Amino acid sequence: MRITVGKGSCGIAAGALEIFELLKSGASEKQLDCPVTATGCVGMCYLEPIVNIIEDDGFVRTYVKVNAEAAGEILKSAAGEQNRAEEYAIADEDAAGLKSQSRVALKNCGIINPESIDEYLAQDGYAAARKCIGEMTPERVIEEVKISGIGGRGGAGFPTWFKWNAARASAGEKKYVICNADEGDPGAFMDRALIEGDPHAVIEGMLIAAYAIGSDEGVVYVRAEYPLAIERLEKAIGQAKERGFLGKNIFGGGFSFNLRIKAGAGAFVCGEETALIASLEGERGMPRLKPPFPAQKGFWGKPSNINNVETYANIPWIMRNGGAAFSAMGTESSKGTKVFALTGKIAKGGLVEAPMGGSIREVIFGVGGGIKDGKAFKAVQMGGPSGGCIPAELSDTLIDYRALAETGAIMGSGGMVVMDETTCMVDMARFFLDFTCRESCGKCVHCRIGTRRMLEIMERICDGKGADGDIEQLTGLADEIKNGALCALGQTAPNPVLTTLRYFKNEYEDHIYRKKCTAHACKALLSYEIDAERCTGCTLCARKCPADAISGERKLPHKIDMNKCIKCGKCAEVCRFDAVAID
Repeated sequence: MRITVGKGSCGIAAGALEIFELLKSGASEKQLDCPVTATGCVGMCYLEPIVNIIEDDGFVRTYVKVNAEAAGEILKSAAGEQNRAEEYAIADEDAAGLKSQSRVALKNCGIINPESIDEYLAQDGYAAARKCIGEMTPERVIEEVKISGIGGRGGAGFPTWFKWNAARASAGEKKYVICNADEGDPGAFMDRALIEGDPHAVIEGMLIAAYAIGSDEGVVYVRAEYPLAIERLEKAIGQAKERGFLGKNIFGGGFSFNLRIKAGAGAFVCGEETALIASLEGERGMPRLKPPFPAQKGFWGKPSNINNVETYANIPWIMRNGGAAFSAMGTESSKGTKVFALTGKIAKGGLVEAPMGGSIREVIFGVGGGIKDGKAFKAVQMGGPSGGCIPAELSDTLIDYRALAETGAIMGSGGMVVMDETTCMVDMARFFLDFTCRESCGKCVHCRIGTRRMLEIMERICDGKGADGDIEQLTGLADEIKNGALCALGQTAPNPVLTTLRYFKNEYEDHIYRKKCTAHACKALLSYEIDAERCTGCTLCARKCPADAISGERKLPHKIDMNKCIKCGKCAEVCRFDAVAID
């Protein structure tokens, strides 16, 4: 028997470190022959901290939202004592949601100890690399990746085999394999969870890619804001070197490969491959014109292959099970599975891995549990700041690169920011545009100045100062930026505005012409009024108002002075009689 505690970033934030220590010290006090070890995030972030008791026969008992009291009961259960641990057992619905997923990239996350290479080896770890290096030619490896149909999981879905083949075909003895772990989209945390939960899978995937293209050196470019991911990756690299999976003459086949980590400073633009290369070389992270592509002239001018974390994490599974097995999942144009990060107004936030070809609705209302607090589903932002808002009426759209592109959004790295009826789509578009404007590297005028001009218009609209012609000006600027920006990040920066204009134009018109925010999210457009028939004169609102804007006699209807009101909403929040109307 053993006990595992989810110690991904989400688990730690929920208190997993304390639970881990309580269980470890408690097991020692009870003299249990029961090791307490860590795992990564299993994906159910909304249930953290998560603890498993794993019996010798493999039977697993899962406990969720574990606190100090629950830890004590779990220890009693492990000791065979009378206990109340079942009160903290995972609900059947949540357990079924996890089992219903098709886990390829997330296969080991939440299952194995990410700091133990032995546990990875017990899950057939490095067997795929051994097979490739010992039994297959580089060309055969690339062919198997081609058969799988896997596209890059970082955004565009470009065929992975094509990149590998181009790098292999490029002249030069020195070549590089680079992992893009610069995950910068708001609401995206797939790469972080993969590295924290299964770092050896990423290493093995890079090792196979290196053999395929003829590289002896690799770099993982990971943002410095991911300290736990960096720590676990460093340990995994050290363990792989000790076991001979990295270094010289790997598996006795004469092939050598070394790997190191580069911590990035957190610039969103460094998610673009040429900007990432510039940063690796010690330059400011700014995109370069293509061609030449990195496969021909990349890091230090040498042929370089760049894929993201999830792409590499899929490769060992593909090589163990065959490309055809991976290709059997998904659609004609989008093969395999995809990991999504569910955030926003979702009931069950976390990670989901689903086959391509399912619908957005199935993800949000299936494993995601629908919308928080029973509110109505309004839209989902897919593809991060470079993506777009997909309205509820299009939620049956298939998770497929082509199908999503037709809506104006993109697959992106896999973030799904869910919005409900209380979300103002104008303000949401302003938020994403503000992000891309701040993160612009400034190299090209269209992105540097164009996004700033768009943002100024969006801010005016949200402040109640929108004017006739603003919508047309936003559309014109968006077209100029899309056609003139140097890199894909600049070219897609207007997407949140364009998609919200496409599907929620009425909200823009309400802001501009009626000076109203129907979602009651834009403060400048709100007004508060007390309903005299409902108000009992309890004075609670007046006492809680920080601006002293409410007056009235006790037991008589009160009034709000809108000249003093700062629109904080405190009056509506504290009123027990629903007497405060917001317009």
